[in-house]
Amino acid sequence: MRFSQRNVGVLGLFLVWLLGAPLFAPAHASDVAFDTWLEGLKSEARGRGISDKTLDAALGAAQPIPKVLSLDRSQPEFSKTFEQYLAGTVSPARVAMGRKLYAENAAILNKIGATYKVQPRFIVAFWGIESDFGRLQGGFPVCQALATLAWDGRRSSFFRDELLNALTIIQEGHISAQSMTGSWAGAMGQTQFMPSSFRRFAVDYDGDGRRDIWTTRKDVFASIANYLAQSGWRSDETWGRRVTLPEGFDPALISLDVRKSLFDWQALGVRRADGTALPAYNLQGSLVQPSGGRQVFIVYNNYRTTLLWNRSTYFALAVGHLADAIGAGS
Repeated sequence: MRFSQRNVGVLGLFLVWLLGAPLFAPAHASDVAFDTWLEGLKSEARGRGISDKTLDAALGAAQPIPKVLSLDRSQPEFSKTFEQYLAGTVSPARVAMGRKLYAENAAILNKIGATYKVQPRFIVAFWGIESDFGRLQGGFPVCQALATLAWDGRRSSFFRDELLNALTIIQEGHISAQSMTGSWAGAMGQTQFMPSSFRRFAVDYDGDGRRDIWTTRKDVFASIANYLAQSGWRSDETWGRRVTLPEGFDPALISLDVRKSLFDWQALGVRRADGTALPAYNLQGSLVQPSGGRQVFIVYNNYRTTLLWNRSTYFALAVGHLADAIGAGS
């Protein structure tokens, strides 16, 4: 999904964990026959309490999936400008659908938002960008896709752990092996959580004993909100806004490493996009400019929290724009 700030898409969370993977992997698991490797994996899974019934259902007839290997090895260069990406990701059709779904689910969204202290428009925005409001969840069998990537060996340790987490999710009864589908890299459901993210953040909001991020909207909304809440989201702040800079502005100040109060940015000549003064709050912000883009934004804590979900400038700015557009129509 994400190998640079421009590579964004439906696999958002996978990239967060991928960037934390070891730089130097052990010898490729693909040096070992897949069936031999799989038996070792199953033995480890049994040691973690995974039953033979679960293993048979998830991996009984598993073989490497060539399409998964192809997608992993030949991801295309993402060459859209920020303006092009934003136009497609925050399209009028998506905004209209977001507003419609926000209105249809307002009661539960407001309740969940109050519980987790996350503004509902952001819950809907993450939902919309990750899976187009549940429409695009991926059709790969998650356990077999993860087994393929773990055996391949390029990031074997990372994907092996994700596979063991996926098996645990099935063992716990949240979903059947057959129904556990997702992206080629193992991102699952309407939230596109990797299995490890599911185990940390997914919520059984409707109390049926299953954390269902595939089909149950209450669980989907609460899981998104829980992720953000546990990652440092602030309900009393927005994400940021577009700004203009004065002539001769020091470009070294356009960096997430530079934080200043809005009063200080105002003194340096930074203004809202329409030329008016910045809000008179003692709020810390940084300036960001998408690579190759013309626009500049001042961003706050919630933008940084969005980067924990997906370390892409494009993605984080799109979430903010979609949330603002949805909120404007609510």
